[in-house]
Amino acid sequence: MATTAHRARPDPNTTESETKRRPRNNPLPIPPASRHPASASVEEPSPRAKREREREDPLALPFSVQCLLRRRRSSCTATPVPPRVVPWRLSRRQSPVPVRASWQELAGVLVFSAIPFTAVKALANSPLGAVLRRRLEDRKAVAAAEAEALRAAARDARNKSFWYGGDRPRWLGPVPYEYPDHLTGEYPGDYGFDVAGLGRDRDAFANYFNFEILHCRWAMLAALGVVVPEVLDLFGLVHFVEPVWWKVGYAKLQGDTLDYLGIPGFRIAGGQGVIVIAICQALLMVGPEYARYCGIEALEPLGIYLPGDINYPGGALFDPLGLSKDPVAFEELKVKEIKNGRLAMVAWLGFYIQAAVTGKGPVQNLVEHLSDPLHNNILSSVLYPRAV
Repeated sequence: MATTAHRARPDPNTTESETKRRPRNNPLPIPPASRHPASASVEEPSPRAKREREREDPLALPFSVQCLLRRRRSSCTATPVPPRVVPWRLSRRQSPVPVRASWQELAGVLVFSAIPFTAVKALANSPLGAVLRRRLEDRKAVAAAEAEALRAAARDARNKSFWYGGDRPRWLGPVPYEYPDHLTGEYPGDYGFDVAGLGRDRDAFANYFNFEILHCRWAMLAALGVVVPEVLDLFGLVHFVEPVWWKVGYAKLQGDTLDYLGIPGFRIAGGQGVIVIAICQALLMVGPEYARYCGIEALEPLGIYLPGDINYPGGALFDPLGLSKDPVAFEELKVKEIKNGRLAMVAWLGFYIQAAVTGKGPVQNLVEHLSDPLHNNILSSVLYPRAV
């Protein structure tokens, strides 16, 4: 039986020098991607692969430059456009997370955070602190009598107010319902809603009210911080690195430097890493939380007397406008505060859902809804989600 040897046809794109250098055990080398358009359509490597390639070969060209050089000889695909970023699609592989901090940064944060505590302690132990305490002792009796008179007037105002007592509005309105007996309308914002029975213990109910009013104030302040930067950036008044609230933390993870009010160089911790910012935030919150735990008497060593309670301290420090001097108006302001605070907490739930569904800020969503209400609303976002 005779065997016939078939010689491979030479590649017309292969030069004579490449044919001579070709080893005998590999007569047909794999053609490069530039000579075959089908194999040139490669995906862009991940940032991690790019870093590894640059580490192995510092002179390696970026993928976009290689693609540009190949375009004349092949149908190389262009760099794909990154999809719209939404919170749940953020991946650690997209970029390195700058969570490291040098010892100089950590030492600076510790020193910066210790300044308020050291200053308060030094003032309390100084001769000036002794003078302030003597002045406080001289007028404390008169201030305490005035505070007691204000508390009595506040009780009378609550008894006559539409928002307190047994005749206050209820959460079901005219619908017949057996409301719990332990909710007497003593606190502002009491609409008789306690399906879980959390207010049966009076001490626990007082703590829950303290937690609620605290979170209400934080939610109102944070909601203002969400809306204002986006509005300023939308009208071009101030340029921020990232005006959308949830993208600010992501920009920080990307290593960007954040400036307050968009002013270059105006920063405290905006140029630091994530760990440094977290430690700074934790240390700065220790002082106020400790003072809140100790009560309003914690400021008396500095000569400051607060006539109110833990939720409404009053005084020149927490009531500079003197709103508590009118008991009737002040009791109504308490109700307005907690109602707006509850709305702010619900608004934050909306901020979270909007960010998860649209990947945009609340102001941008509002502008798009007003421009085209039929196609930009909650139903269109849920029933017909846009391609991401």
